[in-house]
Amino acid sequence: MRRISAMLALLVLTAPAQAGVLRVCADDNNLPFSNKAGEGFENRIAALIARDLKDTVQYAYALQNARFLKHTLFAHRCDVVPGVTAGMEGIETTRPYYASTYVFVARRKDALDLSSLRDPRLRRLIIGVHLIGDDSTPPVAALGREGIVDNVRGYMIQGDFSKPNPPARLIEAVRDKEVDVAAVWGPLGGYFARRSGSLLEMRAITGTEAFAPLRFRFAIAMGVRPGDDALRDKLDAALLREKGAIRIILTAYGVPLVEIDGVRNG
Repeated sequence: MRRISAMLALLVLTAPAQAGVLRVCADDNNLPFSNKAGEGFENRIAALIARDLKDTVQYAYALQNARFLKHTLFAHRCDVVPGVTAGMEGIETTRPYYASTYVFVARRKDALDLSSLRDPRLRRLIIGVHLIGDDSTPPVAALGREGIVDNVRGYMIQGDFSKPNPPARLIEAVRDKEVDVAAVWGPLGGYFARRSGSLLEMRAITGTEAFAPLRFRFAIAMGVRPGDDALRDKLDAALLREKGAIRIILTAYGVPLVEIDGVRNG
């Protein structure tokens, strides 16, 4: 009996993705990427890919923190994770379907026109940044190299999940004059700056080569469990067929697109 139970457990763990259903791992309160209402751009891209594959989308939701993959993909509650860094360790990833970069978001009327982390004005401005647990983001590390520390204000990217769109808190801090400028991941900055109307503006952070090996540009892919080559290949083909439509979605959400490692957007 113990041997049979072990064999059944193995079958469950190695079961293929459910036919006719694209089971997607997502956070239900993480705009602009995803939410329970399906309003994020990753929701729209997932729906697009599902239609291409003649599948229907089924979501497994969890808080997108350090245990997200454990509670979703590796718990076999879902089979596809949109929005992962291409080549991410521990999972297999598809071809990238976009690449983006870090940006500055500031109040338009202040006319700061910032683009460099070496701009001397950053020594006197209040700078808002996202913090990811105990880890810093590339702008935080670069500012530290420049000795810009005391005027940097950190906002947890996970924030207060009892409220809508926790990552937006940093951009709201710019709007509300708590900080003068935010250094933020492009898809977040672009989306929330656009939603401000004409109040905020976004500029890509340039000249980041000076801070190597820090990376500011990242190619983004979909992730599957190791060994799920058939699903990965299906997704690759669909992403290629739908690349034009994906670009339209990303542009509509204000995502700043860049070319990186041969990745072309659309």
